[in-house]
Amino acid sequence: MRHENQPVYMIGVAAQLCQVHPQTLRQYERIGLVIPSRVGAKNRLYSEFDILRVRRIQRLTQELGVNLAGVEIILRLLDEMEETRVDMERQLGEYIQEAETRITSMMENRNILLKKDESLLPVPNIKVRKSEQI
Repeated sequence: MRHENQPVYMIGVAAQLCQVHPQTLRQYERIGLVIPSRVGAKNRLYSEFDILRVRRIQRLTQELGVNLAGVEIILRLLDEMEETRVDMERQLGEYIQEAETRITSMMENRNILLKKDESLLPVPNIKVRKSEQI
């Protein structure tokens, strides 16, 4: 089974899949919107993720009228949002695991008294990364 980040498509095939000219893909690469993998000095290989990204660029530019500078900002913000979502899910998972451990410990030792100012469950310590300024 292929992973969506696995580079498999040569530039000609990727261009056909995205219904764009290969030169368009080269332009997107030059300005940093898409970063295909390189095999050797010349051959670019595009992943399924790259193909979806190019299609998103095409939708933003053709259907919504966004210029490439705007597309760059939008894609960066979307990437940051995804990174934040993954980080928050990770932190929430850690919190849940810590809470379950504490509850299990408390259930095993029912005679343990809580201090007056001690909370029953840990207070989440969520840390949100600061993003770059646009």
